[in-house]
Amino acid sequence: MSKNFHSFTVKSATGAEVPLEKFKDNVVLVVNVASKCGYTPQYSGLEEMYEKFKAQGFTVLAFPCNQFGAQEPGKDEEIQEFCQLNYGVKFPVMAKVDVNGSNAEPVFQYLKESAPGILGTEMIKWNFTKFLVGRDGKVLKRYAPQDEPKDMMDDVSAALKA
Repeated sequence: MSKNFHSFTVKSATGAEVPLEKFKDNVVLVVNVASKCGYTPQYSGLEEMYEKFKAQGFTVLAFPCNQFGAQEPGKDEEIQEFCQLNYGVKFPVMAKVDVNGSNAEPVFQYLKESAPGILGTEMIKWNFTKFLVGRDGKVLKRYAPQDEPKDMMDDVSAALKA
């Protein structure tokens, strides 16, 4: 079997192993996030999208990352608290990871290879890059940091019906 999104395991904010197979038959939006970024208010839109579609088998998986302008300096517990207090986030916010470079989280290597960015570059350029993953574990689409969650609603809805 070739690798897909469901073949990876990541860490929760508490350090527990989370097999992504747990999200089999779900549509997942994977986002690298940061608390001190100009795009941080997107947490509101992500939570809104999660609430709207979760009953249909949709989730958002957020991965804090400090590789872009050191905009996620906090520890995992602080990040969780920030997301709860400021945005009421109920979707999973995982452990802090690297998304680029030799220490990049393997699932991000897969996502970048499966859905390269503009001009075929794989590197993630900034916080709030998003990947839409279908129920079968294949990457459907990559979104730029400035792409707002509200502008992805049609794609999520279509993926849920596929």
